[in-house]
Amino acid sequence: MGKIIAVIMWLLVIGTVLLFVGQNVLFGDGRLWFPENISEIGATIDTQFSRTLVVVGIAFVLSQVALGYVVFRFGRRGQERAQYIHGSGKLEAIWTVATGVVFIVLAVMAQFIWAQVHLQEAGPNAVKVEVVAQQFQFNFHYPGADGVFGRTEPKFINDSSLNYVGLDPSDANGKDDVQTTTLVVPVGDPVDLTLRSKDVIHSLFIPALRFKQDTVPGLSIKMHFTANKAGKYEIPCAELCGQLHYNMRSFMLVLPKDDYRAMAAMSEEKFKERLTELLQQYPINR
Repeated sequence: MGKIIAVIMWLLVIGTVLLFVGQNVLFGDGRLWFPENISEIGATIDTQFSRTLVVVGIAFVLSQVALGYVVFRFGRRGQERAQYIHGSGKLEAIWTVATGVVFIVLAVMAQFIWAQVHLQEAGPNAVKVEVVAQQFQFNFHYPGADGVFGRTEPKFINDSSLNYVGLDPSDANGKDDVQTTTLVVPVGDPVDLTLRSKDVIHSLFIPALRFKQDTVPGLSIKMHFTANKAGKYEIPCAELCGQLHYNMRSFMLVLPKDDYRAMAAMSEEKFKERLTELLQQYPINR
């Protein structure tokens, strides 16, 4: 029975390896789970993901093959039995250090990528958008034609009047501000996001950008990206945030620069009218 179990284990390992290695043949485009990448940094993230997958995959194969060998050799009564040994402290130290080095190197490489979107500035000409998450929607706040955000305070938040971010009605800088549930950005220009949450932890996830960031109550989190292809892309919430979490879904609309600049100069009413037209015009990119 032990030999049969061992063979089944080995076959499962072979099948798993073929599933990943053979994805180019099976799926043609080389993407088993990745959606199309439209971010400047996306290729680097994909490479790091694949590098980590290869290292973890090698560790998985070696451990399962070794386990299958033990089951094959010692898994039947009446034949050679396994014996307890104290082992070799030297060998244990070697494979522990080697494993630690491999995974620490992977972690350090990933931190360089993380630092590019968290610790580096988006640039002075970046499009600035404030993101305010709540149960169960994302709100995107734009500064309007004057390029200056109006003052916001929690006491002014009023969902029934569509003041989701708490704009101060007495602040002149906020008169032309735009609040919308769709993220609108231009092609090729850096976008500087400031993320906040009104209630619980949410997560802004834009798969096409390889972008995922939690919004945490009490924190203002800065991140930036550059989208390089026009289209409409889905934004789900990737953090369980309550009973209607499944329904927390928005879109990112990436527009040609001229189209975006024309919208940025519009009033909130005209902005939303144009946005409704564009959302119907663009199909969802998956």
